Amino acid sequence: MAKREIRLFGDPVLRTVCDEVTDINAGIHALVTDLCETVDEPGRAGLASTQIGYTQRAFSLHIDGVIEYVINPRLVAVSGDPVLTGEGCLSVPNLWFEVLRYPYAKVVGIDLDGNEITIEGEGLKAQALQHECDHLDGKLYISRLDREARGEAMRQIRTSDWF
Repeated sequence: MAKREIRLFGDPVLRTVCDEVTDINAGIHALVTDLCETVDEPGRAGLASTQIGYTQRAFSLHIDGVIEYVINPRLVAVSGDPVLTGEGCLSVPNLWFEVLRYPYAKVVGIDLDGNEITIEGEGLKAQALQHECDHLDGKLYISRLDREARGEAMRQIRTSDWF
């Protein structure tokens, strides 16, 4: 398959609530391959299907040199007190804001063989799991910002060279 172009803020696909995968076919295999190849670059911690133009529920992670994926992920557990954590997004390049995230997260989904898998972690992994699940629900991290920070984010987006 191929590394895919990242969809940027303003693209309607980023606001799409993704469909559950009901049939693991050649198209889903291609999606997972594209997700894993596209996330495999320095500085990329996670990538949701909408960010490369798909609307099926899947994402990939690239944490500590390990690439993982999950189909039909469900955020089933978070714990700890939410902490303000610096966060960015490939679909909103060059912006960095503090977002409340739980320090632990657990996602359950399936792999390409239809087997149930669990991905869980703390720190960056927990943040990425929450961030990517948000993408699959049509939400960008800037929607989690308080009013003042969201206004600043929108100002930066409007004046960016990519928007």
